[in-house]
Amino acid sequence: MQKEIAKALLSIKAVFLSPDKPFTWASGIKSPIYCDNRLILTAPEVRNLVEESIARKVREIYPEAEVLMGTSTAGIAHAAIAAHILGMPMGYVRGSAKDHGRNNRIEGRLEPGQKVVVIEDLISTGGSCIDVVEALREAGADVLGVISIFTYGMKKGLERLAAANVENNSLSNFDTLVEVAAEENYIAPDDVARLRRFMANPSDESWMKK
Repeated sequence: MQKEIAKALLSIKAVFLSPDKPFTWASGIKSPIYCDNRLILTAPEVRNLVEESIARKVREIYPEAEVLMGTSTAGIAHAAIAAHILGMPMGYVRGSAKDHGRNNRIEGRLEPGQKVVVIEDLISTGGSCIDVVEALREAGADVLGVISIFTYGMKKGLERLAAANVENNSLSNFDTLVEVAAEENYIAPDDVARLRRFMANPSDESWMKK
C-alpha cells in the first residue's frame, strides 16, 4: 500500500520533490519536498484509492472504532468519504472554538466514551494533530489513534506523538516516496541520499550540495 499510495501522490503532484530548487517552508527551512494533499480531491482515481485505503486501515487496525473525526480543514473531506464507505458517523475538530452560536470546537455528535479515529492528511511536526486528539480527549472521547495519508517521519514529530501517547498510522511516508520517486524517474538516483540527509536534519542546509 505504501508504494502504491506514494506513486499515486507523485502522479498528481500532491507530493512534489524538487531537490535542486527547494521550497521555503513557513519556518524558513529550505525543503526539497512540498505536500498538498488537497489535490487528491480533484483526482478521482487517486481519491478512490486513498479513501478506500483509509477505510481499510480503520477496519484492520481499529475495528472497534465508532466515529471518525477529521482535522480541520484538510482532513474533513477524507474523513467524510471514508466514513461513508464504512457506514460510520463522522465529525470534525475546528482549529479553535467558534466565537458565535454554541461555541463548538467539535462539530458532529460525540458521546463521552465513544471510540474515535482521527483522520489527518499530513503529519510533519505533529503539533496540530496532537491538538485535535487532546480536544477530543477533553470532550471524553476514547481516541484509538490517527490515520494519516502521508508523514514526513520527522524525528521531532515522532517524539511529540509518542510523548502525547498518540498512535499514528500513515498510508505512505517520506522514505517510501523517495524510493518510488527514484524508481519512476521523478528524481535522479544520486538525489536519494540528499533527500534522506534533509529529513535527518531539516535545519542543516548541507543536503543541498551534491
